[in-house]
Amino acid sequence: MTATAVAIETVDVTPAELRRSRIIGFSYIVMAILVLWLFGLGTEGDARFGLAQPTERFADFPDLVLPAAPFAYGVAIVLAFLGGAQLMRGFGKWTNIILGIALLLFVFAFLTWATAGKSFSLVGMLRETVLRAVPIGLGALSGVLCERVAVINIAIEGMLLTGAFTGALVGSAARNVEVGGLNIAVILGIGVAIIAGALLALALAVLAIKYRVDQIIVGVVINIFAVGLTGFMAVRVLANNEHLNSTSTAKPIGIPLLEDIPVLGTVFFRQNIFVYVMFALTALLTFGLFRTRWGLRSRAVGEHPRAADTLGVRVYRLRYLNVMLGGMVAGFGGAYLTVGAVGRFDDNMTSGRGFIALAAMIFGRWHPVGAVSGALVFGFAEAMRTKLAILGTNIPSEFLAMTPYVVTIIVVAGLVGKARPPAADGQPYIKEGG
Repeated sequence: MTATAVAIETVDVTPAELRRSRIIGFSYIVMAILVLWLFGLGTEGDARFGLAQPTERFADFPDLVLPAAPFAYGVAIVLAFLGGAQLMRGFGKWTNIILGIALLLFVFAFLTWATAGKSFSLVGMLRETVLRAVPIGLGALSGVLCERVAVINIAIEGMLLTGAFTGALVGSAARNVEVGGLNIAVILGIGVAIIAGALLALALAVLAIKYRVDQIIVGVVINIFAVGLTGFMAVRVLANNEHLNSTSTAKPIGIPLLEDIPVLGTVFFRQNIFVYVMFALTALLTFGLFRTRWGLRSRAVGEHPRAADTLGVRVYRLRYLNVMLGGMVAGFGGAYLTVGAVGRFDDNMTSGRGFIALAAMIFGRWHPVGAVSGALVFGFAEAMRTKLAILGTNIPSEFLAMTPYVVTIIVVAGLVGKARPPAADGQPYIKEGG
């Protein structure tokens, strides 16, 4: 008689993971109660969501119409089921994906309640989401470049602000210059903003890498310097010379055929150059970090610089290179605020987007795709705040203004799970014998 050995695989769950699983499970149940109570009971009418812009080739594309109360009841049932399943057995590696779906359902139930009896351009809000995510996404990519080689870049806020100021100033000075049909103001504004970001990054690199000054302190100092300098120049130069604070802006560029796709065409394929560059950089950095020698060495320097040095990697040189590239990306992101959007500079117009970019980077676990995905989440929060103000909901405007920052706190607090930075992040490296 043959005995069959059955191997049972056991999965060790740490107390922290078990606690997080329970918190998420109870959160689903709380969300179900809130959806039922706030968005379902007493709600009347249908919510009409526009899925196409009137100027599109498919302008007669039908709207999405949802009965507000029944939809809220359905979402509440789904959330309650997810909460019970999470508490009883959990979802394992699917936990974060299920969490994202649950949050999306909760937000959509909220939008349905806010739009009950009204009409709402969903595609317009999604387009606004992408646009508002641009400076945050580029700032997050800047953080990924720097922290992958173990240099913490708290100065993203200052780089964005300086890029916005220099882009507006130079773009305004060259506003009426055109060569071969090209808008030189936009080109020069972007170019100078990139240089400004690189100069601040050079200051960060020299102080943090060569002189081994605390990286957090250096970043804070650069931010204070940028806020003070741009604020002073705005008062003394721009306020008295309005012609130097009125630059041309980058126009949307439609991609043939793709721009005519309902919903997706307007959101992704009829945008300005900043949006396309953000997504292109995301793909390029993902390939570069995980498929090239530069990426392998960058990640090695971020995890164990001494071992990388032993194998012949020039640690200092690679850190300088990545920090400079990060500064250029952040400067480009700052240029979007003026050259790509409003066409003028206002004092402290970044409004903390550099710090939100750091939260997006943590949300994305130091991966380019994850970082930009996090930026889109924050962009959605900002776009929703604007649209809800237009809809005239009973929610106080102060609470709507808090939305992006509340999302930042939730992400940094670890709702998406523990994120591990590069092992040597923030640690100065001292080369043996030098």
